[in-house]
Order: sequence, then structure tokens, then C-alpha cells
Amino acid sequence: MTPQLPRRKQTINSQRGGIISKGIFLIFLVIVIGLIYVARHPLLRICGRIWIVDEDPVRSDAIVVLGDDNYNGDRAARAADLLKAGWAPRIVASGRFLRPYASIADLTEHDLKDRGVPVDAIVKVTHRAENTRDEIDVIRRLASEKQWHKLLIVTSNYHTRRTSFICGRMFPSDIGLRVIAAPDADYNPDTWWQSRLGLKLFLHELVGYVVAMWEVRRTEPASSSVIAPGIGFVSSSPIFRRQYPFGSESPPLRLHCPQPVLYSRCELGYAPS
Repeated sequence: MTPQLPRRKQTINSQRGGIISKGIFLIFLVIVIGLIYVARHPLLRICGRIWIVDEDPVRSDAIVVLGDDNYNGDRAARAADLLKAGWAPRIVASGRFLRPYASIADLTEHDLKDRGVPVDAIVKVTHRAENTRDEIDVIRRLASEKQWHKLLIVTSNYHTRRTSFICGRMFPSDIGLRVIAAPDADYNPDTWWQSRLGLKLFLHELVGYVVAMWEVRRTEPASSSVIAPGIGFVSSSPIFRRQYPFGSESPPLRLHCPQPVLYSRCELGYAPS
């Protein structure tokens, strides 16, 4: 019977040691949670600013305004300021079709005109891109076609990190890029968690960045002068007509440009049957 006593003592000691270890761990966990709670606002501000890339502008061939601007037209406003400051001679108003007869590029063009940008300084580019990657590919092809070597890409502040990542993967090395952040009325990096829309934009970028990493993981920058089908800008030919199918039941559309070709005077209309 005597050999059993030490074993009982060892069991009791091990139980006490386990309780003490668990207690220390719980105290440490409470301290960590308390520190996170106290420092939550600075941490959330850091998270909000992660998405923002704002590079200094340089003299470029064109300023590109990515589509899907907000209600206030903050992207167009930032691009107009850059043009007036002399950083580039033209602005590319990029935007997807909303209807066969209207596009986001039309809205951006209207915003630019309201902010004093001359009509002949606006290059309107309409397309059917479904995401940022597709839109960047359209801009890449346009830059290759026009032999532009430097671009300023203007987009909303929360959208700049993803845009910079995609541009770095898709543009050839001979085209210099600067991503410019437009302050967005819907996203304040210092208070984004306090509004439903700010929280929505933050989570959207989080998911969007992960998706972008997956989509461009095998993409290699390439240079091409071939224009992708469905892009609404003109080539170097005097008169350019390209069909735009919008489904089997919709009549084809054509882009009619006068001679000499002026981007701002091209009209989209139904093609004669």
C-alpha cells in the first residue's frame, strides 16, 4: 500500500499544475482582449488605410478615370484637378455599358465637363468589363494602341490597393503607371467601421483583393496593339465601325465616327438591318 501514496500526490500535484496553467492562460487572454479593446480604434484605422495607395503624379500621356464612380463623382473631380495642374493633356473616361444606348463613361464625361474639362481633352472608352481586371485590360490595350508610355490611374481611395496590384501584373514594363487615390465621400479610412457603407466597402475590397490574387496568379504582362472586341474606342482609321452584340434578341450596335476621328464626337447607335 505504501507505493500508492506517492502516485496520489503526483496526481494531485499535476491537477493543481493544470489548474494554475489554465488560470494563467485565461488571465493572459483577458489582458490581450483588454488591450485590443483599448487600442481598437488605432488598429481599425491601420486596417482602413491598408487599402489606400496614393502615389505622387508625374507628367504623363493620359489620366485614366476608372468606372463606377460614386454619387458625387469624386474620381472625376480628382482627375479634373490633375488635368488642370498640367500633369497630362487628356483624360480617359472609362466605363461599362449600362444600357445599349448609355454607359458609365457617359456619366464620367458629364462630370468632367461640369468640372471645366474641355471636350477635346476627354477620351471616352466604353466597354463591357465585368470587373477591375477586365477594365484594366481594356486600358492596357488602349495604351498600347495609342503608344502611351505613362499613365495616371485615378480611382477611389479604398480601391487603389487592388488596382495597383492588378496593374502591376497586367501592364508591360515599358508603360509607367502611377495610381492616384481620389478621396471618397463614402469611405473614410479613419472611421470606416462607423457606417454601414464604409463597412461594406472595406469587406468588398477584402474579398475583391483575394479574388484578384487568384485571377491574376498566372497572368504575365504583355503588350499588344490588338483591340479587344466590345471596346468602344476608335482605331487610327478615318472611319471606324464595330458591331456590339447585346444578345440574340438585341439589334447590333455600331460606333459611328466622323472624319477626322474625334473621340468625343463618336456616336453609338443602332445599325441598319
